[in-house]
Amino acid sequence: MVPFMLAQVPRSVLLIRDHNGSPFYEVKWHSPAQSGRQVKRRLGPAWLDRDPSGEGWVKRRGRVVAGYWDPRTAPGGADELVGRVEAELALEERRRGVVEEAPLTFRELAHEWIADLAREAKPSTMRDYESLLREPGTPHKRGPGASEGRIMAAFGDADVRAITSRQVAEFLRGLEEAGFKPRNVNKYRQVLATVYSWGRRAENHELPSNPVEAVSKRKEGPVGGFDYYEVHEAEQLADALATGAHRPQRDVDDAEAVARAVEDAQDAEMVRVLFYVGLRLGEARALRWADVDLEGRMIHVARAISAGVEVSTPKGGRARWVPLATPALKALLRQAGRPDFSDDEDFVFGSRAGGVLDESAFRRRYEAARDAAELRPLKLKALRNAAGSIAARSATAVEVRDLLGHAKLSTTDRYVAARWSQEFMDRMDAAFMPRAVREQPAPGQTD
Repeated sequence: MVPFMLAQVPRSVLLIRDHNGSPFYEVKWHSPAQSGRQVKRRLGPAWLDRDPSGEGWVKRRGRVVAGYWDPRTAPGGADELVGRVEAELALEERRRGVVEEAPLTFRELAHEWIADLAREAKPSTMRDYESLLREPGTPHKRGPGASEGRIMAAFGDADVRAITSRQVAEFLRGLEEAGFKPRNVNKYRQVLATVYSWGRRAENHELPSNPVEAVSKRKEGPVGGFDYYEVHEAEQLADALATGAHRPQRDVDDAEAVARAVEDAQDAEMVRVLFYVGLRLGEARALRWADVDLEGRMIHVARAISAGVEVSTPKGGRARWVPLATPALKALLRQAGRPDFSDDEDFVFGSRAGGVLDESAFRRRYEAARDAAELRPLKLKALRNAAGSIAARSATAVEVRDLLGHAKLSTTDRYVAARWSQEFMDRMDAAFMPRAVREQPAPGQTD
């Protein structure tokens, strides 16, 4: 979904029923890109139930599921839909040569770029760009507040050919003065540079220059090592989940108690698989039993959940087979023994109803169990970091790369650095220490 809003385009959000009687939202507007022609697009299903009185609709209970809309989120979604469709229509007209050459604003260029990018980028990638390129005042999808829309506020209405390197530099300095860290400032710089690079292509706008190229990146601090849990700590975490130590002590009925016990057992096994196999959370959430070869002790990582949407390839762009260490194999064997959701197309780690596991809920349970086990407050990503770092103690860099699914071997360097450092120290000892000294017992050791 594209986050941009074309505030000058009035639109109507209609609640309509399909042929089955289910409600959905539709957006209707007069398209500037189509000379005022009326355009209609379906936004998506409505998170509504029929009012018991039979008059109208009421919001369905529970959190809105990804892909659905309610009265609070539908207006913002409609603005985003209009922005995306208008960008696509305008791009099509420009490529046909229908639109006369006119000053091109940064907003228009960004709309065109994001529409082109959406054809192939993963939802999580699109979500990252959405957060940087929102219009000022766009309501947050969850919770109160609205986006500051810093890029669009600074450059949205400006002619892309008139924006200077000095203006870009001043914008980035303003981010620093607002307390942004160098890494985040570089994110803003990167998206500006990418939009301009796309605009410079011959098939797009052949912009004469990219003003961002002359603005230096901020120097980021050195990449530090990973802090991660060791095996005994991961097992403490899994035990805290399995025993329900993370849950408030409240009286619940028998059915809820059983459901919680099943959920807790699954969470414990999922933590073990994340730790011993090194899967990304999105990969674990998309894992189906057809992907698991218990006899061959392998998992086929062929898909992932990205920003709530299942995608056909994991991060890195290619599927992979990963081995199962004995603790991970035992965890999956226990999970396979549950009474339901064990068919090939069922999720290995799913919701209570067998659907996709809710990421936010799982993260909250992980953090509560981590605190209940009195472990260091490491993020969930620390489980994957542990898998790579511990495997690197005996595996080669290539093996660790393939285990974690890195696209480049350079990404794996952080995991193997500690082992290489020890090998380097051994060579240093050999170079600088006399043989007689090297062969003496180290302090605290005996022959």
